[in-house]
Amino acid sequence: MTLATDQNLDPDKLSPTAKRMLDLREAVLAEWERRVLAAHKKGKVLRHPIVINTMPAFYDNLVEAITPDYPRANAVEGTTLAIQHGDERARLTNYDPDTLIREYQIFRSTLLGILKEAGVQLSDHEFQIINSSIDEAMREAATAFSAAVAAIREQFVAALTHDLRTPLQSASMAAELITHISDPVRTKDLAGKILSNLGRMDKMIQSMLDTMVFHTGQRLHIEPSNFNILDVLNEIRQSSISGEGPRLEVVGGPVHGWWDREAIKRALENLISNAMKYGVPNRTIRVKLDEVHQNLVLSVHNEGLPIPVDEQESVFQVFRRAHSAKAGKLRGWGVGLPYVRAVADSHGGSVVLDSAFDRGTTFIITIPIDSRPFQGAPMLEEGR
Repeated sequence: MTLATDQNLDPDKLSPTAKRMLDLREAVLAEWERRVLAAHKKGKVLRHPIVINTMPAFYDNLVEAITPDYPRANAVEGTTLAIQHGDERARLTNYDPDTLIREYQIFRSTLLGILKEAGVQLSDHEFQIINSSIDEAMREAATAFSAAVAAIREQFVAALTHDLRTPLQSASMAAELITHISDPVRTKDLAGKILSNLGRMDKMIQSMLDTMVFHTGQRLHIEPSNFNILDVLNEIRQSSISGEGPRLEVVGGPVHGWWDREAIKRALENLISNAMKYGVPNRTIRVKLDEVHQNLVLSVHNEGLPIPVDEQESVFQVFRRAHSAKAGKLRGWGVGLPYVRAVADSHGGSVVLDSAFDRGTTFIITIPIDSRPFQGAPMLEEGR
């Protein structure tokens, strides 16, 4: 059972070389992490779940990509995996672009070195796929890193210059009039207008902060408790979320951890209801559970038309929506997904999308098994 972003449950579909590469996954990831922490002072204080991030899934996507006839051209094709990695590094660490790029360079040298030591001989085609996948991931991650940093500034300026202008002007005009009148009744009326507009501004600011919270490295307020994620999935299956509980298949055993129960449940309900709404009617919706590197990996898969590649990141953005969503073709994708990302981020995790014609659509939430140490940004273990 691999951790690839398309919920591949059958390693037997992999080529012999891919299977050998899969067997070496943990050795490669462990050595990669060791080298990353040794090479970058900025990485030394990161906890393991944050360092490892999306790399296990990226590794498995590479394994699939070098398998002939498998419907994956490279490790990042049809998925937001690398985009999310760069976005997470921008928001949850004190990385700079050079540190991010160096991570991928270290991954390349680590992977090729361990494969060589293990006697795994890559064909020219397999070597080319691995290199092009890493290069493409590096490019997408770096672009996402820069976009995340820029978005914080742009959204803040836009809110201040546009949304707050009207109530501020109204309050200013009322205050100016007060200086020119002596009628107590009129003064009280104008003071009421000032207070009303100040209240509007306060609500706008709070709304802006709630919306931007996970873009600025802050967290939604969550209250972690210990529970079994299977219990939550059973509640969802038995609820009236879609009236189609039998379509929901759960793969994986029980996983206990410390998370905000209500937030996780709402996030899963969003993903499952989207899958049922936009997937092929009457086809199974599969939820897969894994515990990997001290992380819970939750994925929701449906068959059906994919989300276009150029719109995949848009479905997570609060301040912009996919073009098809604006046109009314995919009206539901942009509603709950920003919240799903906020929940994942608030638990110190991430959410990734994988969508293509031959693989269907899969959303993957990855969060630490114990989210308590990650409450109250920053994500770094300062002073250790």
